[in-house]
Amino acid sequence: MDLGIRGKRALVTAASKGLGRGCAEALAEAGCDLVLNARGAEALEATAAALRAAHGVQVVTVAGDITTEAGRAAVLAHGPFDILVTNAGGPPPGLWSDWSRDDFIKAIDANMLTPIALMQACLPGMIERGWGRVVNITSQSVKSPIPQLGLSNAARAGLTGFVGGTARQVAPHGVTINNLLPGIHDTDRATALDGGVVKARGITMDAARAERMASIPARRYGTAAEFGAACAFLCSQHAGFIVGQNLLLDGGALNSTL
Repeated sequence: MDLGIRGKRALVTAASKGLGRGCAEALAEAGCDLVLNARGAEALEATAAALRAAHGVQVVTVAGDITTEAGRAAVLAHGPFDILVTNAGGPPPGLWSDWSRDDFIKAIDANMLTPIALMQACLPGMIERGWGRVVNITSQSVKSPIPQLGLSNAARAGLTGFVGGTARQVAPHGVTINNLLPGIHDTDRATALDGGVVKARGITMDAARAERMASIPARRYGTAAEFGAACAFLCSQHAGFIVGQNLLLDGGALNSTL
């Protein structure tokens, strides 16, 4: 399927690996020129080189911390953007009693306020041009909170509330905002979470992964490539009537009709 976005300019954050890279790959395959951000310059440059070679698109890299004003300014200087994909690593797991105010502020900065700031910067230009796509990578936890991920639950729920209202305000201008809610995908984040189970329960990594896979109806972890394909579709010309939605990609893990 031709997604109709060849030549569009897309910003993808946390794009050097994992789900962010999967989204960048799918957008590059669709013909988008990219501005990619991540903290690690080496991995980011390697990703950019691979995308240029595979898809012949322009790829600009901006290494830095997107959760800071300076980091966002450095990235936004390469706009304007037709497509914005926000992504950031999730905060660490723990117990409700573990976290201080500073822990919550850090999580909210990364997983709520940073994507909001990027949207506030990019939406006016999209509205002026009469077309735009925003996809926020959040978490399945906004539909089914994960007990040990209280920091993530709180921050991402706040972002979801902001998007719910904002998406309806910008939709008349040809701009859509939607959220992708990943379940467990085969990324570094899954490895870290499984490592926590290994440490807590004294089992092997293989056992921890097998146990988690058994809880997923698809009986496997998702892949970055299939996640990226879903992102690219939401960014496409065909998705203009999808507004303010929270799309689960979790292999059926959340058993719900709504």
